[in-house]
Amino acid sequence: MEQFIVSARKYRPQTFKDVVGQQTITNTLLNAIENNHLAQALLFTGPRGVGKTTCARILARKINQMGYDDPNEDFAFNVFELDAASNNSVDDIRNLIDQVRIPPQTGTYKVYIIDEVHMLSAAAFNAFLKTLEEPPKHAIFILATTEKHKIIPTILSRCQIFDFKRITINDAKEYLKYVAESQNITFEEDALQIIAQKADGAMRDALSIFDRVVSYCGNNLTRQAVAENLNVLDYDYYLKVTDLIITNNIPELLLAFDTILAKGFDGNHFITGLATHFRNLLVSKNPQTLNLLDVSDENKNLFYVQSQKLSQDILIEAINLANNCDLKYKTSVNQRLLVELCLMQLATLTHPEKKNLVHN
Repeated sequence: MEQFIVSARKYRPQTFKDVVGQQTITNTLLNAIENNHLAQALLFTGPRGVGKTTCARILARKINQMGYDDPNEDFAFNVFELDAASNNSVDDIRNLIDQVRIPPQTGTYKVYIIDEVHMLSAAAFNAFLKTLEEPPKHAIFILATTEKHKIIPTILSRCQIFDFKRITINDAKEYLKYVAESQNITFEEDALQIIAQKADGAMRDALSIFDRVVSYCGNNLTRQAVAENLNVLDYDYYLKVTDLIITNNIPELLLAFDTILAKGFDGNHFITGLATHFRNLLVSKNPQTLNLLDVSDENKNLFYVQSQKLSQDILIEAINLANNCDLKYKTSVNQRLLVELCLMQLATLTHPEKKNLVHN
């Protein structure tokens, strides 16, 4: 049986052009290489799974390819990766410093990638300072971290810092489309949207989730199947609940909440999602803020139609009620009653006796 390779490894970018969502950084690095302006100490910082180590490896290969005949050479012998989480002592850094003095056998540069650099001990940082400030001309250091604030200022001042941003939901979704199409997997746009939202800005997480749902769904990713596998309350639930709120249908509202709890969803998760839904309805009312809506284009109309049934005042009050419920949830003795009370209060907002609230 052929060994399965996870998508995060199989589709790891091999060139700067392939890196998702970091165009500013990749363009800067390319220009620095072309103009011979590349610093010898770089710090890549940002959330997990956004391309820091990938960009470091691409950079290591790119700077050695210049003036070299074989385009397939990956210069693996020139790249040294150190995991500072498990190699964080002074001795580890001294061993690295001893290696740095030796020039490369092939190519132009030796590149040292130190991952999770914030895990180095204070003594290790201090032992590293002089080499980082005045490295040999054949050495380039790339430090990667998710926690820049834990790195001592004397290290930061010696590095050129690149802040990697979280991958946007749209960028993650577009890349998942490419992956799905390359594997001949049919999909609904909303299914990939849910995966991209669940990944929370990390492309590696998005690909890991993608592998998981493909194992569950097979070669046809539907919104319903993906939401079920990831245990996600998608917009469909909230549209139905909001319709019940609009019609003041408290009995059906309580039954709908009971069904959601019976499916294993947490009440706190539900109420925070409902607050987000009201926020989405609020931004749907105005064409200027419509781009703030994180749903697929074909579903924006669903939010727009529902938003027209509620006034801006109601939506702001609804967000406030849901947010207060969220704040009290952790300390509440009867959490279910707290959410039910919030739903009943929301339903009364649209009661006919309330004047000047419903938008006609």
